[in-house]
Amino acid sequence: MNPSDYHRHSLTGPISSISTPFTQDGTIDESALRACVDFAVTEANSGTILLTYGDSLYSVLTDREVAEVTRIVVEQTAGRKMVVAAGCWWTGEAVRFAEYCRSLKVDMFMPLPPNWAGSCTEPTLVEHFERIARVMPVMLVTAIGPGVSVPLGAVRTLMQRDTGIVAIKDDICGAYGRRLASLNAGRWAFMSGGRKENHLDQLPYGPDSYLSLYMRFKPAVAHRYWDAIKTRDIPAAVAIINKYDIPFMDFCATHGLHFDAVVHGAMELAGVAARWRRLPYGSLDDEKMEKLKGFFASVGL
Repeated sequence: MNPSDYHRHSLTGPISSISTPFTQDGTIDESALRACVDFAVTEANSGTILLTYGDSLYSVLTDREVAEVTRIVVEQTAGRKMVVAAGCWWTGEAVRFAEYCRSLKVDMFMPLPPNWAGSCTEPTLVEHFERIARVMPVMLVTAIGPGVSVPLGAVRTLMQRDTGIVAIKDDICGAYGRRLASLNAGRWAFMSGGRKENHLDQLPYGPDSYLSLYMRFKPAVAHRYWDAIKTRDIPAAVAIINKYDIPFMDFCATHGLHFDAVVHGAMELAGVAARWRRLPYGSLDDEKMEKLKGFFASVGL
């Protein structure tokens, strides 16, 4: 299996990201982090163990902690699955972190470019990804700010050059995501970010995988959806979205909860890791945990 085949094989189907777990006082829970990795490898059978700036809560970690979380995840994965690392730094520091990841034998790096007030330009984004990709394989992430995407022109330029970019994770979705997937046309492994709805929207354009919330606590739901996709049973795929995904997000909105806080609560109910997130991020209290338990019961989980 050559590297491109390996990347595409590993980035097929529902993929689990790693939610950094904490104790109630805000300390990173290393034993729970290792349990999250084992759950993703064995229970969820995720082809890739994915660290992301968002789900892995790098926004409330120090740079040293990001490096340590990466090391622990690689160590616990122990070569059983592909590992994708992440981080958000200026180009020079991102290159140094890529070198660190390479020393750990990370398989791929997903660098999120800093983009305060739209400071990035097409040429600087191209240079950013190109310089990092000279060190190790890169997954290009499309969201570089709230609702701000990597310009398609920059993606076209990168595709025309011989770089180490081997995958895309699209968090913008919608019309942009469809055009991006069409532009990619199978060149790089393509992951649809977010939820099954976004993946189904891009399905005619050939996405290889999608980032699944349920893979972190109820992976059978994610695999049931993927089984429907593999057989092109679109009504069955839609039925799963209508039964599990849309009600999950509606539950979050109804109770004024951030979806990530609910994911951490669901991981506690599944016995994977405690519900806590580091302040100032909120966590579910006991009352909300009972309501979450009731939600899962209402959908047969």
